[in-house]
Amino acid sequence: MSLKLCLIVMNFLQFFVWGAWLLTIGAYWFQNRHWSGTGFGAIFSTMGFASLFMPALMGIVADKWINAERLYGILQILGAIALFCVPLAGDPQTLFWVMLINMCFYMPTIALAIAVSYNALKSEGLDVVRDYPPIRVWGTIGFIAATWTTSLLHLETSAAQFYVASAASLVLGLYAFTLPPCPPRLDAAHSRSLADRLGLTSFVLFRDPQMAVFFIFAMLLGGALQLTNAYGDTFLHDFAKLPQYQGLLAMKYPAIIISISQVSETLFILTIPFFLKRFGIKSVMTMSMLAWFLRFGLFGYGDPGAGLWMIVLSCIVYGMAFDFFNISGSLFVEGQADPRIRASAQGLFMLMTNGIGAVLGSLIAGWAIDRFFTAPACNDMVAICKNWHGIWTAFALYGLLMAIVFVPLFKRHHDPQRAATPRRAAEIEIS
Repeated sequence: MSLKLCLIVMNFLQFFVWGAWLLTIGAYWFQNRHWSGTGFGAIFSTMGFASLFMPALMGIVADKWINAERLYGILQILGAIALFCVPLAGDPQTLFWVMLINMCFYMPTIALAIAVSYNALKSEGLDVVRDYPPIRVWGTIGFIAATWTTSLLHLETSAAQFYVASAASLVLGLYAFTLPPCPPRLDAAHSRSLADRLGLTSFVLFRDPQMAVFFIFAMLLGGALQLTNAYGDTFLHDFAKLPQYQGLLAMKYPAIIISISQVSETLFILTIPFFLKRFGIKSVMTMSMLAWFLRFGLFGYGDPGAGLWMIVLSCIVYGMAFDFFNISGSLFVEGQADPRIRASAQGLFMLMTNGIGAVLGSLIAGWAIDRFFTAPACNDMVAICKNWHGIWTAFALYGLLMAIVFVPLFKRHHDPQRAATPRRAAEIEIS
């Protein structure tokens, strides 16, 4: 099997595991279990809490003691066991802890998959900015395939979605042991500095003020991503409570409508090499923030009937919103990080986006929605309890505000010639 095909299979299964349940767990929570919405935000916060420490911790382990691909396989197998146990949870509290354990195993694998891919490509003398996006796009295709599998088999409210995800995770865990080796760096393993021994070396990137600004805004963008993951599918499901929308295509297959977002991802991922090399990380990140503004704004004015085109356009815009900060940000961090801290640096990026950003996004958005956008008396007489127009408008203004503040604060100038050979963090003192 060629190197690129090997990495394509890994990325496909990596996001197939996630796509099998991420967009539909809300339907399982409300329609199958009939639990209240009070604890639902906590379920989505599990990925944020897990990302606060697990990606960075596992990155340290991979940098110092164990091959990254082997650690990746072990975590996927443990995640498969946790996913299999999700339907066994009989109450919201138990489900929270099971999902937290699952996320502790899964979230580090995203950064580890990136580290393994980058290492393998560089070992073959390939350009990660040019060659990684066409490989990573298969991760999004895997996510779409899983979402469509769940939806077309009518598993959106069924526990079977977690069994599908569990099986895929087990297969990936076993497959991981056939991946190209990504051994620890000997110079990292035998480092004498206290910071290296404690795994804090990747935080040296914060010494560069512009990198600090980058990470802070990556965190804020991570919060935006959490909002769309948590509430997008639930938003469409709410329209099914209104007679005029019942029976429409968007109501029969809401997860497929939302998955247009992932289809868009596959297209925008392929444009990343051009945009990064032509415009630089500042312009690409700004485009992402403006795309989040459009993503949420179109949701706010759309509906599954005459306004379906707005929802579809919102899903198309999502590809730019997500890829231009998540994938581009990962490539940018790789270009700044010393090879000795390759996995730790990706773990730090995960910490800021899917960790701190996701937790703050879940908690603050959940509080704001309950406090300002939910009907005080929510019962059978109230068809839709949430003011979705107000919710999405508030989120849209959040995206616009980020762009307005980011442009003057992030002062890194783009040099197309320099972009072809990214600067290494070795230029920054790391000891």
